[in-house]
Amino acid sequence: MLLGEANSTGHGTLKRTLGAGNLVALGVGAIIGAGLFVRTAAAAAQASGPGVTLAFIVAAIGCVFAGLCYAEFAAMIPIAGSAYTYAYTTMGEFVAWVIGWALIMEYALGAATVSIAWSEYLNKLLEVFGTSIPYNLSHSPFESAVVNGVTEHGLINLPALLVIVALSLLLVKGTQESALFNAVVVVLKVVIVLVFIAVGWQFIDPANHTPYLIPENAEPVKNAAGDVVRSYTEWNKHGVGGILGGAAIVFFAFIGFDAVSTAAQEAKNPKRDMPIGILGSLAICTVLYILFGHVLTGVANWREFADPALGGEASVTYAIKAHMPGYEWMGTAVTVAILLGFSSVMLVMLMGQSRVFYSMAKDGLMPKAFSDLHPVSTRPTNPT
Repeated sequence: MLLGEANSTGHGTLKRTLGAGNLVALGVGAIIGAGLFVRTAAAAAQASGPGVTLAFIVAAIGCVFAGLCYAEFAAMIPIAGSAYTYAYTTMGEFVAWVIGWALIMEYALGAATVSIAWSEYLNKLLEVFGTSIPYNLSHSPFESAVVNGVTEHGLINLPALLVIVALSLLLVKGTQESALFNAVVVVLKVVIVLVFIAVGWQFIDPANHTPYLIPENAEPVKNAAGDVVRSYTEWNKHGVGGILGGAAIVFFAFIGFDAVSTAAQEAKNPKRDMPIGILGSLAICTVLYILFGHVLTGVANWREFADPALGGEASVTYAIKAHMPGYEWMGTAVTVAILLGFSSVMLVMLMGQSRVFYSMAKDGLMPKAFSDLHPVSTRPTNPT
């Protein structure tokens, strides 16, 4: 019955408009967010040192096994809904209902969380130009902070709300338009990553890559007060164990490739295109991650990122300002890349959520309204 639905055409079915290139772009859009810019330095400082490149490889191998499973299922059962549909086919309605709601929560909460981070980085970008969004209009009612000596209380996170609404309206417009927007965003953020790699390569100091793995007897990192902030005595904080510890940290930078499978029913040739989209996006992101990690740990010594303030969001900007004179403008470019990354991640998550709603409604596990399609564009009319 599912295969019959997958092969059916006409009114009431999703239109097959996505090629292999669109699916690869969706995968890259979902995978490359802020994780590349945040988790790389954190993994290097906490466990792997310059060997963070090897940590990326280990994490990628783990993701490949999951990607192969998704690719095979998506090619064999090219129906919207991803893991929900596969569970429905093999284990029945109850298990599928549980997994379907787990996916809906994942995509909904994921998009909401990313939209909050998007709002924060938008303010960082605006500060470069000497302006910012007022605190009460960029934070929730549950947040407060001291700004210029005055306690400010949040009212509504307006940028986060508006970006979710804008991306939802784009999805309502149609799948092709959403795929085109995502492709443009992906190209822009990948270009920024490549520019950082190309420019940063000139500033690599080979001494920063020696030794390549954190030694077992590595001296702990202390702050200005003399307190230890990082130690490397545990098995997963140095040597080969450090590679595994780093892989656990950077693994989160790969999450998102599974969302490609939610678009299986809209792929032109799912048996060929879905494996290309899922595994192709994983391969591209892995290469970019390895090159990025190699350059970042070559430009700045991994011990510099051991400071908690530099081992996360500020790491790339710090490396640029401290070790790449004349290229301070790249710090702003990195902020733009993070904003673009967040945008494409939210778009793919919202798209995936609407497709899970659609599949569950088609199976009678959600109100029928969620399976209604627009008569012309054949996209879900109730997508979020």
